[in-house]
Amino acid sequence: MKPTYIKIYATAILFVFMLPACEKDLNPYDSKSDNVALATPEDLQTATYGVYARLITNTYSTINTAMFGLSEYQGDNIAANVPQASAFSYSVRYTHYPGMAATTNFWNDSYKLIYSANRIIERIKDGESPVLDQIKGENLFLRAMAHFNLMRFFARPYPQGEGNLGIVLKDNTKLDFPARSTVKEVYDFMISDLLKSAELMTVNKNACFASKEVAFALLSRIYLYKEDNENAIIYANKVLESSRYHLLDTDQYKTYFTFVPENNPETIFAFRNNIVNNSKGTLGGMYYNDPITQTTGFGQIGASLAYAELLDKYPEDARHSFIQRQLEPDGSQLEQNGVPVIYVLKYNFQEGETNLSSPVYLRLAEMYLNRAEANAKLGNLQQALDDVNIIRTRAGIPDAGLYTLDDLKDHTSVLEVVLEERRLELAFEGHRSFDLFRNNLPMIRAYPGFHGTNNFDHEVQPNDPRIIYFIPENETNVNPNLDQNP
Repeated sequence: MKPTYIKIYATAILFVFMLPACEKDLNPYDSKSDNVALATPEDLQTATYGVYARLITNTYSTINTAMFGLSEYQGDNIAANVPQASAFSYSVRYTHYPGMAATTNFWNDSYKLIYSANRIIERIKDGESPVLDQIKGENLFLRAMAHFNLMRFFARPYPQGEGNLGIVLKDNTKLDFPARSTVKEVYDFMISDLLKSAELMTVNKNACFASKEVAFALLSRIYLYKEDNENAIIYANKVLESSRYHLLDTDQYKTYFTFVPENNPETIFAFRNNIVNNSKGTLGGMYYNDPITQTTGFGQIGASLAYAELLDKYPEDARHSFIQRQLEPDGSQLEQNGVPVIYVLKYNFQEGETNLSSPVYLRLAEMYLNRAEANAKLGNLQQALDDVNIIRTRAGIPDAGLYTLDDLKDHTSVLEVVLEERRLELAFEGHRSFDLFRNNLPMIRAYPGFHGTNNFDHEVQPNDPRIIYFIPENETNVNPNLDQNP
């Protein structure tokens, strides 16, 4: 595999000029050229499995400071019950800095993934065979997804200005020093990749792999983030009407995250982990620790009191199954450092194993809520509430807890209803902070927890510079064209 994108390029170029002028085979003894290594469809398929494998590296998604931590720890569904632990505290407190290990590793892993996908994409011409079209389509999806994940962390939301700096857009394997493209340019690129990938893919693979509807689902999300609400609805509908997925019933839903993704009819795409990837240091271990043995994890990040109280409005809500209040012997709420200890279970107990999880990236409930948000913004208020009520009904909420246009239950708008339902349904899955900031709403943490300088009343405005992370300083030091975030 080629070394990490961007920062090694200068070293690589210097090395070439230092080589003596002789006619020797300069390929490393343990590697093959792409002409040899990617010569057959079987080779290209094997290489594609390697691209998928990058999704579950420790520094991309698996451990607490990777993708799902960098996103969720900035939200109001979580609370830290210790003043400072590991690298997660920088995300929780919005005290980011350019040398942060978590963001540096995520940036590097993302561009390794993109480089690997580009190697395969460059080897395949459209229409060579259905097998090769499928392989190319999957890599186009993976490339678009990697760019999108980088955009969420390192670029301001699309509604704040399409001309703002995005990320480095990389559609080739050249060794160069590109500047950051604009937000609009990167969004246009991602959409183009996904449309092409959906056109090329014809095999209905399970949720561990990309397929046509997986591309449609990500398109729905990206269009929603772009505030292209008509297209957000169109692509949500393509998934919802495909008959490939269905919502679990209420009882099954309570154990949703214990299923492997290939056996879950609601999961559209997930990052497949198995017992080999399991450890105390996973995201599950940050959210949970066995209450009896106190040896399986850390439990230093939990559900916020604000989130738990929102769930408590309806005791029947099945989403109580995804959190676990820890109690004192007398039945009162257990606290640590004055913070209620409320474990999160979504990243635990896959196949019965504590801490084991295959993080869900796209699922059918989100498609209903994407469509609901887009309809709310287009003024199709009844359709928006209909979709919200589908999700609430599945969660076991009684008819009295469903919404009507005449009864929004103290909410000021249908959009507020939708965003709250997204909060309830998609909690801990990496959505909340992005949902608020892209809608120009503040993050208000008026609950106990070690966040910000005031641990019980922390507010982050959507125009705050720190709603996005710094570009890793290793990259800006090497690439003179790479502008830093302010």
